[in-house]
Amino acid sequence: MNKEKLKREAISWAKSIVIAVILAMIIRYFVIESYQVEGTSMVPTLQNSERLFVNKFIYRFREPKSGDIIVLKYPSDTSKDFIKRIIARSGDTLEIIDGSVLVNGVAVNEPYINEPMRIANNYPKIQIPKGYVFVMGDNRNHSKDSRYSDVDLVSYDLIKGEALFAYWPLNQMRVF
Repeated sequence: MNKEKLKREAISWAKSIVIAVILAMIIRYFVIESYQVEGTSMVPTLQNSERLFVNKFIYRFREPKSGDIIVLKYPSDTSKDFIKRIIARSGDTLEIIDGSVLVNGVAVNEPYINEPMRIANNYPKIQIPKGYVFVMGDNRNHSKDSRYSDVDLVSYDLIKGEALFAYWPLNQMRVF
């Protein structure tokens, strides 16, 4: 091979690598990102150290809905991320009476809960304002969530995305 051909081939490879890196960065920052679960607030749905992919683009096309598992910036320290489930969304009324969660006056069917709620058994009736959601962990007795003042209602601005699927450990892969 002559030097000119080697130079063209090297430039071609360099362009391909730069394009791949740029595409990967765009996908990671705007479309899909990997997160590791830290803690037990979403047990039994998510386990500590599980890894999942989060769709960061979905809420540009639709509003968050009840039941979505989301990654959000912790309202009191936005450098930290939390993983929670949306229980009520904009316009809904919510109250917790003796551990039962009522949205719009109807008890929420929560098959993902392992045990009755002991902590913060009651929560006064509120209407979720536009642009906010009420979130809770599936492990209600070990979850810092909207029932507490340092989390409170979560603004749409703080939602990073919706959990798509868990991919690690491999034997526990699943779609949400």
